[in-house]
Amino acid sequence: MITCHCNIITEQDLEQQIIAMLDEDCWQLIVPVKLYHAMEKRGKCCRCFPNVIDIIIRTTEAYHARFDRREAEMLPFREKLHQMRNRYIGEFHERQRKGHRAA
Repeated sequence: MITCHCNIITEQDLEQQIIAMLDEDCWQLIVPVKLYHAMEKRGKCCRCFPNVIDIIIRTTEAYHARFDRREAEMLPFREKLHQMRNRYIGEFHERQRKGHRAA
């Protein structure tokens, strides 16, 4: 079934790319833009993105169910998410820094 009419991408193409990405890092966060970039495509009208998200979720759940991932494997993944969050947020905040006086 064709999922993206702009790029002529089928559901099977998406599933194969998702599985390839999960084989590289089984706990990575896959979003439509990252998936399209890996396929060397780009979202044009982006009307397919809700369906692509459903395919990503369904394929990822099936992938992890097939390998029966354990809770112990989730801990390093959660730590990795926290590290990414801290790296991207860092010390930058929208509010003023401590000790800053406006007047």
